[in-house]
Amino acid sequence: MHAIITGGSSGIGLEIARLCILNGYDVSLVARDENALRKACENLREVGPGRVNAVSADVRWMDLLREAFEQCERGFGVCDLLITSAGVVEPAFFEELVPSHFEMQMDINFSGTVNAVRAIYAGMKSRGRGNIMMISSAAAFIGIPGYSAYCASKAALAAFAESLRSEVCSGIYIGISFPPDTCTPQLQNELPKRPPLAKTLMGNTSPWPVEAVAGQIFDGISRRRREVHFGLKLKVLAMLGSFIKPVLYWQLKRSVSFHARKC
Repeated sequence: MHAIITGGSSGIGLEIARLCILNGYDVSLVARDENALRKACENLREVGPGRVNAVSADVRWMDLLREAFEQCERGFGVCDLLITSAGVVEPAFFEELVPSHFEMQMDINFSGTVNAVRAIYAGMKSRGRGNIMMISSAAAFIGIPGYSAYCASKAALAAFAESLRSEVCSGIYIGISFPPDTCTPQLQNELPKRPPLAKTLMGNTSPWPVEAVAGQIFDGISRRRREVHFGLKLKVLAMLGSFIKPVLYWQLKRSVSFHARKC
């Protein structure tokens, strides 16, 4: 079995790669940072018997990504499992967000996933089998102040997965997961930029350990779950967001008005 993981050099993608190795997969990592890929491969080769390969590519560039995937498949055979974990977040209020940073988040988080799926989809369809797990975010379910690009990109993934699932044959599994804040290098870089208004809406929930998030995602793949949610609160938000979000936004505006009066 061969798993290709975009964004697999760190964070959730790297932790899922460990689980793949432990469960008998050969793993190909695809990411931009060659140094990070090299270190990830060295660590993974100590985990289990599965083979590990890495190819540097940017998910935003379809032609180069397709070449990278072809190289991966020449090494370990056809892709049995694709996990799209490449992602980026740059918090800022919309009027302060540099347009190129908005486009970058849409290009990597959404279009990068579409490109990865496109690179292996025809092969899976011709074989009548294959597994795809897209990594979205709990931010797909609610508009967070300072996260207009990130929320939009992750919500678009949910619609893409649902539409694609309606087209595929029964032998191809399409899953999507919606992780909460997770203890990863990306979160460490993001938190200092998170606007106070976003913190007010999101509350003080502690980030999840990356091992727990990756474990639930891998279990979701094994059970062929359409969607993977994390914790009761986020699952309820996903299921009943149209009822819950007006209350959350009302509380947010009330909190902002209260602090404004105190000032």
